Amino acid sequence: MYIIQNAFKNVLRNKGRNILLAAIIFTIIATTIVTLMISNTSDRIINEYRNLFGTEVTISRNLERFIELRQREEVTRDGDYNIITPAQHMAFADSNYLQQTVFVNSALVNSDTLIAVGQSGGAMAGGGFASAPTMLLQGDNWDDFTNGYRIIIDGEMPKQINECIISTELAELNGLSVGDTIRLYGMVLFEDAGSINPKVYDLVITGIYFSQDDVNRGSASWGPLSNRQNEILTIFETIDYNSAGVSLIARYFLKNPAYLEAFEQEVRAKGLHDMFDVSTDVETYNAIVGPIEGMREITRTFMIIVLILGAIILTLLSSIAIRERKYEIGVLRAMGMKKVKVALGLWYEMVFITIFCLIIGIGAGSLIAQPVSNSLLSRQIENAQRIQEMGGGFFSVQIGETSRTIDDSPIDEINVLLGIDTMLQITFISLILASVAGLAAISRITKYEPIKILMERN
Repeated sequence: MYIIQNAFKNVLRNKGRNILLAAIIFTIIATTIVTLMISNTSDRIINEYRNLFGTEVTISRNLERFIELRQREEVTRDGDYNIITPAQHMAFADSNYLQQTVFVNSALVNSDTLIAVGQSGGAMAGGGFASAPTMLLQGDNWDDFTNGYRIIIDGEMPKQINECIISTELAELNGLSVGDTIRLYGMVLFEDAGSINPKVYDLVITGIYFSQDDVNRGSASWGPLSNRQNEILTIFETIDYNSAGVSLIARYFLKNPAYLEAFEQEVRAKGLHDMFDVSTDVETYNAIVGPIEGMREITRTFMIIVLILGAIILTLLSSIAIRERKYEIGVLRAMGMKKVKVALGLWYEMVFITIFCLIIGIGAGSLIAQPVSNSLLSRQIENAQRIQEMGGGFFSVQIGETSRTIDDSPIDEINVLLGIDTMLQITFISLILASVAGLAAISRITKYEPIKILMERN
């Protein structure tokens, strides 16, 4: 107890020397708390982004590789490897590397009772086989509702098999309302597909949606099938993806971009041909999260530099200060105080100064962390925008027959918070600094004997 009390009194006695040490320690702590707050907040945002959205995997044909393989006569133009079968898509989705898989299946359909928007003449007789498709039945394609392009204005979304929603234009054209049942025929394009009888869908209308998007999916020469008002939406299980005329689109999202190589090896083992590339949309990810990652790396590098230089300066100042107190240390040792207790007393002095600076430094760092973060992030965004101006700032997501352009603007604002993890980190760092500065200095003093110190004083 005496050692602690004496150390506290020594801090108050040597004000001039300790104020200089406190100023250095305060600067280090304030700077470190700012960098830790920005770095930890950036980590949380990046992890939240990864957990929320994942990293989308793109599986696409590599035409150059196909030509190369064909020249070596390893593939033909119409081989089975040219497509990814629904069974393969489902097998690829069974992976521990994926955060989620979004399936969208689409069936080309027509009807002998319904008139499609933009269809000339009346409904087709019979429907199905040998009749042109006029509408598109889609399972689990809800992105337009998430993005705000569509909204339910009557009824509700389908929840069970054989329930659907239709557009306001299609409902008004055919006098349909919520609760009505419609019959659609799936397309059987080839007689050898297994049966010439079309797949029949008897669907109950549970809702009617309004769509602000009148853009066609493709060329107007496709007829009413190109009109997006003729999209009838249902749940995935309603459509048998193994049926003829049904396409299945799968969107895979990795838990972490680092899993890409392992996931590619897995899907190759499950039958994906070498002519397909497996990649992630790294450019979009970097465009959105890149500025925050850049800011995080800058702050971490700056923090390391400050801590190293700060530790060196503190060690030098402490050595100089303690060398001036050799006589005091010699008297204590001559009185019988052990080296360990002398060293412990000097360390307590450094700890007291550090704790005082820690309290003030946390407050000051918390105040300036947000402005510093805003300034750093704005500079990173400017760099990202320069890149976007050269390469564009949008990317396209293809879902079945539907294409939607999404803004990939970078995250331009973060709220820097002082969390418990930051408090523990700065406390640990502060104690390490105090120990390094104190113990490195007193080690040079305690190796001398008391009589030698007193003789040098005389």
